[in-house]
Amino acid sequence: MAARRGWRMAGSGVLLPFEDRLPPPRPGWVDVEVLGCGVCHTDVGYLYGGIPTATPGVVFGHEIVGRTIPDGKLVIVPAVSPCGECAACRRGRRTACSAALMPGNHHDGGFATVAQVPSRWLCEVPVVPRGLEPWQLAVVADALTTPLQAIVRAELQPGEVAVVVGAGGVGGFLIELAAAMGAYPIAVDVSPIARERAVARGAILAVPAGDARATKQAIGRELATRGRTLDGAHVFECSGAPAGQVLAFALLTRGATLSVVGFSPEAVPLRLSNLMALDAEAYGNWGCDPALYAEALAFVTRGAVDLAAAVEKFPLSDAPAVLAAAHRHELAGRAVLVPDARP
Repeated sequence: MAARRGWRMAGSGVLLPFEDRLPPPRPGWVDVEVLGCGVCHTDVGYLYGGIPTATPGVVFGHEIVGRTIPDGKLVIVPAVSPCGECAACRRGRRTACSAALMPGNHHDGGFATVAQVPSRWLCEVPVVPRGLEPWQLAVVADALTTPLQAIVRAELQPGEVAVVVGAGGVGGFLIELAAAMGAYPIAVDVSPIARERAVARGAILAVPAGDARATKQAIGRELATRGRTLDGAHVFECSGAPAGQVLAFALLTRGATLSVVGFSPEAVPLRLSNLMALDAEAYGNWGCDPALYAEALAFVTRGAVDLAAAVEKFPLSDAPAVLAAAHRHELAGRAVLVPDARP
């Protein structure tokens, strides 16, 4: 039985420490010694936003990198593990699997020293990419793979325009991936710091989020200098904010696509007839097909995605303070909780 310690939700805004022993993993599951677990906007929503988890009182954390017990293989745990057997899985839509399991939601996740997870879809890391430490790979599990799934679903091609509304964690990685693929990423964000970083990560333009018409005009002027227009562009909503969702929908043009990557529990007013009038398309995006994880890792290995500049290390013992800071939007990068030695 594996001993573990970590943090468990005990009410709105409350994490309590715990120590216990896990029973032997059930068939098809494995114990993973957690080396790092990313802190996601979703975790903050569970803790502070009133968004219910599938399992009450769960241990949060769905961006997990660790070593399997007892063989010590370095693995990235998918943020969503599909069943692999249902009709959706059989037709290649694993992200639509109704039986999929998410650590930190359906079962205990990575805000602990050990996590029990399904073994079927683990992404093995043969070699840690040069210049990185294993804990930094935690964000591959969601912050990097989820935007890759959105890009694949939208069929973004080299030379096409990708408008990213919300250029923070997930949106920032989407910009890097799009740039690496030869597309033209454009960042739209309320934060001057996020816009500045977006340009450093490959955006050809970064504009303030605000009035849709003004935003379209600013983007149109830049694209005109490159012989392009917004028609047929791919819009990716990564902010997870109602205002961002409304703006992203308003940026649709003829033949465009909208990928909803961010999540908000709030309803927003949209004129769906715009999709008909513009012959546009809209997609949802629930996590990432585990089959794409190796490709996401390859972007990191060849240096197309700079994980080191995007993540920040915090001890697991500081989890409550880190989530509180994330809730107040005080963190500069993607926080990763790393188990610390016992005092």
